Amino acid sequence: MKTELHIPSDLKFLTVVERWLLDCLELELGDSVEWTNQSNRLRLALVEAYSNVVRHAHKDQPQIPVLLRLELQERDIALEIWDHGTGYDLSTYLPPNPEEKQEGGYGWLIMNRLMDKVEYQLQINGRNCLKLETSVPETEAKAG
Repeated sequence: MKTELHIPSDLKFLTVVERWLLDCLELELGDSVEWTNQSNRLRLALVEAYSNVVRHAHKDQPQIPVLLRLELQERDIALEIWDHGTGYDLSTYLPPNPEEKQEGGYGWLIMNRLMDKVEYQLQINGRNCLKLETSVPETEAKAG
């Protein structure tokens, strides 16, 4: 299954973005997934990615849409978040030190902890792409 969503760069659409992802996956995977655990993980990773685009890449430009692409093969999920910003140079990224009570910089850390693979590509045909990949485990059969 492949699908995509073009959505304004505005945090008021955050719930729409979350529902789009989870509804698409639930329609395809049904009861074969423990949604309570998986939906929290997937939603948090997507919220982090989308809100970073809105707050940084498309700062104050809600007219520039964000493109979200979702691909599901078996139980493997690939989610791409495309933006038109200047991009972020990952070579300058330093993980936050909790002792310094740093306000920003946690997004990359969070996404890498929640997903199996995180890739970021700068300027592909004028856009940047953040790709999040993971597999969702099957629900374990309950002994009765």
